[in-house]
Amino acid sequence: MKIDIWSDYICPFCTVGERHLDLALEKFEGRDDVEITWRSFQLDPTAPKEPTETFMEYFTRAKGMPEEQVTQMNDGLAERAAAVGLDFNWRESIVGNTWDAHRLAHYARNQGKGLEWDATVKNGYFTHAKNVANHEQLKAFAAEVGLDAERVAEILESDEFSTEVAQEISMARQFGIQGVPFFIFDGKFAVSGAQPVELFEQALHKAAEEA
Repeated sequence: MKIDIWSDYICPFCTVGERHLDLALEKFEGRDDVEITWRSFQLDPTAPKEPTETFMEYFTRAKGMPEEQVTQMNDGLAERAAAVGLDFNWRESIVGNTWDAHRLAHYARNQGKGLEWDATVKNGYFTHAKNVANHEQLKAFAAEVGLDAERVAEILESDEFSTEVAQEISMARQFGIQGVPFFIFDGKFAVSGAQPVELFEQALHKAAEEA
C-alpha cells in the first residue's frame, strides 16, 4: 500500500495527523507493506526566509486573528497533541519559509532518509520551536538524520530540488488540495486534516480491501 501525504513543516495539524496515522498503523496487520511518501506543500509561500515573528505575532498580523482566538485555537490543538504523546510548543514557535526544508526533503528521500527527515524537522519545529528557515538549523537537522554535510551545504547554496518541490505543489493543486495534511491511499482514497485515529484505521482497511 502506498500513502502519499502532502504537508508543511510549520503546520501543527500535520504533526498531529501524522501521529494519528502512526497509531492507526500500529493496529494494522499489513503495516510492514505500507510505503509512506511525504509530499511538499507550503501553507504560506510568502513567509520570510529570515523570520522574526512568533506564532502569536504571525497569526494576529497575517491572519487578522485576535490574540484570544489564537490562544484558544492553539491551546486546544496542544491538548489534542498531548493526548497522543506530543508536546506542541506553539508559544515559542517562529513562523518562517519552508521552501529550503522541502528542497532538502527531496535529497533526504533520494538517500532513503525521507521519513527520518520529516520526523526530525517536524519535531524540531513542533516541540522545540526551531527555526526551520534557518540554514544552520537545517544543517543541524541534516546531521541528526545522517545526511552528507557537504551535499547539504551545496544544496542550500543553490536552487537544487526546487523543480521537484514545485512539481509536488502543482500536483497538490491538481488534486484540489487547499490545506494540509492531506493523505491519499493507493491513489484512490483521500483523508483531509488531522482526523481521528479511527478514521485512519477505516481508510487503511478500505484501501487494503480494494487492493
